[in-house]
Amino acid sequence: MKRVLFFLTAVFLLAAFAGGCGGEKKAEKPAAKPAATETKKAEAAPAPSAGGKKILVAYFSRTGEEYGVGVITKGNTAVVADAIAEITGADKFEIKTVKAYPQAYRETTDVAKKEKQDNVRPEIVGKPGNLKDYDTVFLGYPIWWSDLPMAVYTFLENNDFNGKTIIPFCTSAGSYMTGKESRITDHAKGATVLNKGLGLPGRMSQEDPKAVKSEVGKWLKEIGYAK
Repeated sequence: MKRVLFFLTAVFLLAAFAGGCGGEKKAEKPAAKPAATETKKAEAAPAPSAGGKKILVAYFSRTGEEYGVGVITKGNTAVVADAIAEITGADKFEIKTVKAYPQAYRETTDVAKKEKQDNVRPEIVGKPGNLKDYDTVFLGYPIWWSDLPMAVYTFLENNDFNGKTIIPFCTSAGSYMTGKESRITDHAKGATVLNKGLGLPGRMSQEDPKAVKSEVGKWLKEIGYAK
């Protein structure tokens, strides 16, 4: 009888021990790592502007002493360029010479006259990095000695305009284009020049920039480039 009781007690203790410890917990699988994704930085491209065209406004403009208005900190042509870019949604590129022109108006006219006589091509700073991506280039400049500044010819000759439309605009002491714009294709090979350019008085940029924007808006509608 004692042996039976001993046996039953042993079985009871064994069962209690096993229940207290519980079974072995299965190891959890580590969470799957997300698949590596390769990120590639896309090269910035011009955004579509008016009419779905990709447009660049390239311009040359001068600050300093200006005829009839005194010393200016923003060039006359730059004011017109800003208006065109704002209305069309275009990008801008300023044509700058490595060697700056004199601050004095009369000295600048003397330098410009000598450059024209010698058919000089002043060195300019850089190029538009993605000119090939644009369909249309608005080309702006002041009238110097009834012509484009020689630095603008440097820009035209140093870049590839094949298949592009160039639309000229200018500022001057009057309100006119000089006819020299018809020869732009002699320097920008493969380009087409829109005959209906825009000429505005330079002093309007300083005295009435709102009027400049209004005139630019009317012109852009006429040629189909208002956004």
